[in-house]
Amino acid sequence: MFLNMKTKAILTCPKCSAKQEVEMPIDACQHFYKCQQCGEVLRPKEGDCCVFCSYADTKCPPKQLEGKS
Repeated sequence: MFLNMKTKAILTCPKCSAKQEVEMPIDACQHFYKCQQCGEVLRPKEGDCCVFCSYADTKCPPKQLEGKS
């Protein structure tokens, strides 16, 4: 079930453009993330379930699973 799932993502801050590698929770959506560079609190864009779906280079694990079913 979790074999090809990506659990790390590169988040890009929309305010300062800093890139940060972050471990994603595999069983939940993360609604907030504080940028380590500028302190901006990232929140999902409208229509996205989490900060990874909005600002990362890969979708969150729950969305990855949806795409495989």
